[in-house]
Amino acid sequence: MNRQISSLVLMWLGYTFSATPLYAIDNQALIAGARKANEAKVFNIKTFGAVGDGVAMETEAVQQTINACHDAGGGVVWVPAGDFQIGTIILKSKVTLSLDYGASLLGSTNVADYPTENLSRPREGAAHCLIYAENANNITIEGLGVIDGRGTHENFPRNRNGGRNKGIRPRLMRMESCEDLTFSGVTYKRPAFWGLHLIDCKNIHFNAVTLRFRNNNYNNDGFDLDGCENVLIENCDLSTGDDAICLKSSLNPCRNIVVRGCRADSNTAAVKFGSSSRGGFIDISITNCYFHDCPMGAIKLQSVDGGRLENVNISRVVMKDVGNPLFLCLGNRGSHFGEAREDASVGTLKNIRISDVVAEVTVEDRAKAAEAVYKNLKVDETPGVTDKEKSKAGPIMITGIPGHFVENVILENIKISYPGHGTEEDAQRVVAEDESRYPEQFFFGVLPAWGAYLRHAKNIEFKNVELTLRGDDARQEIVMDDVEGFVNE
Repeated sequence: MNRQISSLVLMWLGYTFSATPLYAIDNQALIAGARKANEAKVFNIKTFGAVGDGVAMETEAVQQTINACHDAGGGVVWVPAGDFQIGTIILKSKVTLSLDYGASLLGSTNVADYPTENLSRPREGAAHCLIYAENANNITIEGLGVIDGRGTHENFPRNRNGGRNKGIRPRLMRMESCEDLTFSGVTYKRPAFWGLHLIDCKNIHFNAVTLRFRNNNYNNDGFDLDGCENVLIENCDLSTGDDAICLKSSLNPCRNIVVRGCRADSNTAAVKFGSSSRGGFIDISITNCYFHDCPMGAIKLQSVDGGRLENVNISRVVMKDVGNPLFLCLGNRGSHFGEAREDASVGTLKNIRISDVVAEVTVEDRAKAAEAVYKNLKVDETPGVTDKEKSKAGPIMITGIPGHFVENVILENIKISYPGHGTEEDAQRVVAEDESRYPEQFFFGVLPAWGAYLRHAKNIEFKNVELTLRGDDARQEIVMDDVEGFVNE
């Protein structure tokens, strides 16, 4: 079944980048896969001693069920209705973790229940996580239940001197070097740190997954896919504190990835490539998505650690109440993520096509901003629109660095509405290069353009791009610095 999913991803990529027709799906193979799944052996976690009262620690019972399922050659680990409190569990090959409606796996609020001696250390962050797998294959997490990390700011503060958890914040999930992974239907909630973190994995399908991470804790990313290949993300509903769909490449490239039919909101970005970008991002398609309530920007494509960011096709996207709508950044931070550092080389950012986008850029609502990490923070009462607010609700930004251009970018059939608020002083702003800094657009400050700011770029085409203002703005619509071959038609 998962091999079939992988082939579908590759067919969609072929369709996206070469305009080859998408051929009919092999329905017989799908039916055969479903029949085989229905005939799988079922292992009920209650048979192994789980209670489901939300109080008992069920880690051992759930792990014993997983082990028995794996040792029997694979099957289904059945989580019936109930509240099952667990610490770290390790998934194994050929195991389907299936949660009924009304079933919840609840993360322990005590970091002592997240041991790390049997877990490898990731390239970024600490090893602690609720669900773990490594060098495994054919793993599925499915059903109508909930996996809730209960990783609130109160339970897992990031202050290292505070409380029994000493600033340690477990991920909700980490899987490394795994293949043939399926995530279907389950709702994931409240990670203490990142959400679903997959590293160097292949053949992955996310379908109808729901994430509810927003305003929970710090750094609550949604899908963190680091160096993953052959990925299909579809029909998902993502609400996150940090980046909703975040492609990373701390070592290996992300390659052959399709995102379609998804909704996302975030306190930062709906889609972000980077900032970990050593390996690069190649052959990515994002289509038919709705991104909303993203005050720090909607789509961010970044190569700052030497990787290739090439062949990206984004189309049919509607954005509502977002900050900076499109941010393309080539930089020279050169991070090697803990490994011995060599002389860092500058990567590439080229061959990008973004089409059929409608966006409304707004200044962040201050009442919502006050809820960003935990509620009841004081609302900023500074009169007018601040520079920080303007920098978050800025123009399209496409920037390379001196001697290294962003190349071959096409924006076609784009309609973006901006709020205005730019002053004569803003129109005279000089924008620092900041090529080695962590890449966020608002770090560059208020830009001297209200519609698009292009710098160190080559062969940029605007085709039927309509940029409009809802309020007064003294800046120019488009400002260019060191740009070759710009076409606006």
